[in-house]
Amino acid sequence: MKLSVIIVNYNVKYFLEQCLHSVFKSIHDLEAEVIVIDNNSSDNSVEYLQSKFPEVHYITNKENVGFSKANNQGIEISEGEYVLILNPDTVIAEDTLVNVCRFMDTHPETGAVGVKMINGYGNFLPESKRGFPSPWNSFCKMSGLSKLFPRSSRFGQYHLRYLDENSIHQVDVLAGAFMLLRREALKKVGLLDETFFMYGEDIDLSYRIVQGGYKNYYLPERIIHYKGESTRKDFKYVKHFYQAMLIFHEKHYPEAGIFHKWLIHLAVNTKAVFSVLGKLFPIKKKEQSKRNNAEVFNTNDISYKELINRMDKHPRKDFPYKIYNPETGITISSNEVIID
Repeated sequence: MKLSVIIVNYNVKYFLEQCLHSVFKSIHDLEAEVIVIDNNSSDNSVEYLQSKFPEVHYITNKENVGFSKANNQGIEISEGEYVLILNPDTVIAEDTLVNVCRFMDTHPETGAVGVKMINGYGNFLPESKRGFPSPWNSFCKMSGLSKLFPRSSRFGQYHLRYLDENSIHQVDVLAGAFMLLRREALKKVGLLDETFFMYGEDIDLSYRIVQGGYKNYYLPERIIHYKGESTRKDFKYVKHFYQAMLIFHEKHYPEAGIFHKWLIHLAVNTKAVFSVLGKLFPIKKKEQSKRNNAEVFNTNDISYKELINRMDKHPRKDFPYKIYNPETGITISSNEVIID
């Protein structure tokens, strides 16, 4: 078998349904399997999807075991030469999986491949390609230097903004939202570290793949990632994110010292304060016009590849694109799900 697609779900059944529609259109020329691990969702995700996608192998957990452990459950029963870790709040093109597998086939030194991710507004997501969060790179990110000088190869190594997003690059870190892995590499370096409950596991795995003698590549294959739909950006998110940074640095940069750990703790507390303030004093969003609300892609009229490319060419700031699937009667955007 060429490919195993592993998707961990938690209470996003409509986004996962859309994701699966795009996945099955993308694996039509591949010998592939799809495995969904549900982390004790309360929205009846598995019951909702089983009749719609009976060919999917479902693993139903009785508790939320975290992203890393759930992915490992899927990887352990999978059979593909390549393993794709995919977020449920993604949409991929009809040729995405064929193209990334072909790259792996022709570049045997590659341990993992990532892609160009855009959000529901069509904007590029910088976490698509990153440098390792070394003490220096982490300092530049937390101090704001990387934002001040995003195109600098000295200060902007965290998000690698100085590398063209529309070209192939060898990079350090790939995003766990879409991470194609060579099984041979996984056997050598190990599966996801389950110490990371949520966040950081992709950085850790990327690091171990490079340490294992393989290369990580970023390809400008475009996909949509409705960033944040599978997680909530509240204090808990901030806590998990920066705790993951601490775990990573203690594991791979033990020489970083007390000062660096203090900086990360400072970042946690600062982000927590802003998170609380954001909830207490939310910024009012501009009302969207009827014209904007009416702009919808109908999947009967346009392919996933075409709509993703159109979003990429015409990114927006104030209102998201919407995708309507007549087969399901559901319209999805970054900030809402509408059911006919």
